[in-house]
Formats: sequence, structure tokens, C-alpha cells
Amino acid sequence: MAIPLASLFGSGARRAVDSIEPRRTFQDVILPASTRRALDQALVHVTSYDLIFNRWGLGERHPTGVALAFNFAGPSGTGKTICAEAIAHALGRRLLIVRYAELESMWMGETPKNVASVFRLAREQRAVLFFDEADAIASRRSASVEHGFQREGNLIVNVLLQELESFRGVVIFATNMAANFDPAFERRIRTHVLFEMPGVDEREQIWRVQMHPTQTPLAPDVDFRALAEQYEVSGGDIRNAVLKAALAAASEPGRDSSKAIHQRHLDEGMRDVVAGKRVMQQSLFDSQDSTIRHTVTPHVTLPGAAAVAALLIALAAFVIALLALTR
Repeated sequence: MAIPLASLFGSGARRAVDSIEPRRTFQDVILPASTRRALDQALVHVTSYDLIFNRWGLGERHPTGVALAFNFAGPSGTGKTICAEAIAHALGRRLLIVRYAELESMWMGETPKNVASVFRLAREQRAVLFFDEADAIASRRSASVEHGFQREGNLIVNVLLQELESFRGVVIFATNMAANFDPAFERRIRTHVLFEMPGVDEREQIWRVQMHPTQTPLAPDVDFRALAEQYEVSGGDIRNAVLKAALAAASEPGRDSSKAIHQRHLDEGMRDVVAGKRVMQQSLFDSQDSTIRHTVTPHVTLPGAAAVAALLIALAAFVIALLALTR
């Protein structure tokens, strides 16, 4: 169920926070052994919460800072969202998925209010709160507050820290840039879980579990081990490759009953995924730099210092040309 922000936080918000009934469990994700051990430790914190803070009375002695806050850090596609859903499933609670873009408002002072409203909603629903791409909302505070956006950013972090002090529930922060977190979060995070890229054995299992055990038609030439050894990718990449392969197999001519997913479909699907990731990693600066290098030294390989000098000269000429055009 998607809950409109407008109904929760006022008419200025146009996006939605997803409040879902969790269905996936830890059986639905393949993880490296070290990641699974860290998650098991996190689950112990969750299942022992009532014993420690309620029946043992420590909640009265420590009325603040008792939120069960976890940091899921690691590359995209390594299972952070699935594991957050699995924790909510284990607790029998809803999962409230929040992304910074859904909280951010163009109006000064509205975003901190939206942050507080999300925690209020989590209390009302007794939901597990999951902040995806959390480094955007919990980034380091600025020592300089000369500009309004810096003051706003600091206020957002302050409100988030205050809410964590009083929240009695489970909060999961997911990020692939944990170094950007404000240091004040360190003492509020109960457990840090590093989601590492899967190894060969894990990748082979991930390839297998993407297929339906009885309904997915696989050709005899499919070799999951070979795919796992050839492509060092995340579980999310494998999922996307399988869907691409299935689409390619279904699009081939012939009767549906004779169609099957072959090794070539899986290879092509993964190559498409890898190529897409390379495109997303490109930057405007990389493109300009490549153009300059090809223009200045099309047939000559320069040593390091000479290459830097040539690049600087080319950049200077580029700037001079721009200035001349603007006159």
C-alpha cells in the first residue's frame, strides 16, 4: 500500500512513502557468510529488545537512545532492501520504506517536518522504518552556515537525531556511501552490517534461485557455475540479467511450448547489464577529457608530465575560445 505524503505531511508533498506488508524472508536472499553472521547478530538485538528494555527494566533507566538502529552498508544490488523486509517479516510488522527524494521539499523548513512525520507514522503503524540511500538525509553537518541550504541540511540531521533518541522501534539505514554519514550517528547505530559482493558460490546460488523450480524452461546448455565464475556482479545485476534473458528467449520465433532459456540468452542478458552499468558510470568530464586527448595527441603517446602539460594547454585554449565567443 502506498501512502500519499500529501495526506500525511501537507499538500506541498507530492510523492509517496511505501508502507508494505513484508512477504520476503531470509530464505529469499543469498548472502556471504560474514554478512549473514552480522544479520543474525542484528536479529538477536531485535528479539531480545522486550526482555532487556521491558522485563529487565532497562527501558526505565535508559529512556532515550533505545531505538534499534541498524546500518546496512554496501554496493547496490547486494540485498539490503530484501533483508530490511525480512526483518520486518520476522517481527510481524509492516515496513515503511522512505527515500530522501520523497521527503525533500522545495519549501524551507518543510523537510525537517516531513522527517518528524515519518517517525510519527512509524509509531502509529508500529512499522519498521527503512531509509534507503540514507547518506543523503544523514550526511555530515556543515560547520559553515552562510547559506540557507546549509542551515536547512543541519536542521534535518538534528531533527533526525532527536527522533532517534525518542523512537522505540526498529530503524534501518541503507547506504552505499557510509563514509558520508554524520559522526553523531555512530553512537546511535546499534549494529553495522556490511553487505559485501557475493563470491562465486553465492553467485551460482543466486543464478539458480532466480528460476522457478518447475515452470521456467531451461535448455540443457545452461551452466550457472560458468556464469558465476565469468561475471563478478551483484545479486541485483543477476536478477536483471535473468529477466533480460527471459525476454530474449520469449521473443524468438516459434511456438511458446518449444521456447527455452539458453546459455546464450543469459550471457547476452548479463553483457547488457554490465554495459548499462558502464554507461551510468560515465561523466561529462570523462567525455570531455577523452575528446581533448584524442584531439591533441591522436597518434602520439606522451609520457606522464608531457601529457599533463598538453592537457592544460588544451584546456586553456578551450577557455580562451569560449571567452572569445561570448564577446
